[in-house]
Amino acid sequence: MTFSPSQLQEILAEIIEGRIVKRAKHELRWNARDVSLEFIEVLKQRGYAPTTVAGVHVTPGERAPAFYLDNSYAYFGWVFWEKFSQLKLRKLFGSVVRNEKGDWAVQISDKRNTVIYANPALKLEMDIENPSGF
Repeated sequence: MTFSPSQLQEILAEIIEGRIVKRAKHELRWNARDVSLEFIEVLKQRGYAPTTVAGVHVTPGERAPAFYLDNSYAYFGWVFWEKFSQLKLRKLFGSVVRNEKGDWAVQISDKRNTVIYANPALKLEMDIENPSGF
């Protein structure tokens, strides 16, 4: 099946918005063609900008939606503060996809310069005591 460029954009937008298609891990290939660049364009149209975890402004108790792209795969997740104790927090991107231990399959700390695409305008409140309950 072949899609027009506008139909492909609509499909990619559905992945980004997560209303019809669950936001998780998506292979960005169509008929063996990598559509990562098209996905990035649609991300930008939807208010997502390239940044790093450190560059996303969220306070403890908030989370911002983000995507991490890796080898033709898009991982949806959140940028948030993980609380270990009253004095110890860490800011990270955690994918909604989990590994075999039940932890975030993709974790990117604010110490890394890894590019993610985030939209802080869509921040939500979260339970900092239970960040795995996304």
